[in-house]
Amino acid sequence: MRWRDVYFAHWPVDPAVVEPTIPDGLTVDTFDGQAWLGIVGFRMADIRPRFGPIGRSFHELNLRTYVRHEDSPGVYFYTLDADDRLGVKIARRLFALPYYRAKMTVRERNGETRFRSERAHPEAPPAAFDATFDPQGEPGTVDSGTLEAFLVERYRFFAERRGSIAVGEIAHEPWPLQNADAAIRENTLFEASGFEAPAGDPHLRYSPGIDVTAGWIHAV
Repeated sequence: MRWRDVYFAHWPVDPAVVEPTIPDGLTVDTFDGQAWLGIVGFRMADIRPRFGPIGRSFHELNLRTYVRHEDSPGVYFYTLDADDRLGVKIARRLFALPYYRAKMTVRERNGETRFRSERAHPEAPPAAFDATFDPQGEPGTVDSGTLEAFLVERYRFFAERRGSIAVGEIAHEPWPLQNADAAIRENTLFEASGFEAPAGDPHLRYSPGIDVTAGWIHAV
């Protein structure tokens, strides 16, 4: 698959805020003593089996944090909203991820992108997001040991499946990142997942995208 026009917005929070929300068997991963909650919006393009001739494409918006299972760092997703009914159904069944259907509109104008999402999944907590992102500068790879590397260079995700921890592995080249500005008009993703909205401005980054290969999830 290809992840295109990726916007990262991250807020630092006390690890004690995150700890009760992750499954047993996972621990909070921190950078300089802080846990992080991230909202990531992007376009998933050309999703298909290896060597498959035709792929699906849709926009996604996820709320996530960063965790470890023993010595393995990864991502833990609270929600993944997507504007594709079939894609949501497949992801929920095959990858044990909390995908929800949403109505999304993404418009680019004069280099800025407005990303709007409203959850439309039956019996799911309502959630809305409306922001305009403006990339700045030129993309470049990130250095190991930096906050940017901690937040984006993650090559596995963890999920709870039938009472145990499962892991999915992904592979891609290092992220090309650049600075970004944002005007966030509405954001109820935190409240929909049981969090208070973090204080302060988010740490913002943009990436034009990468090609990604993902495997099936399996028990750790």
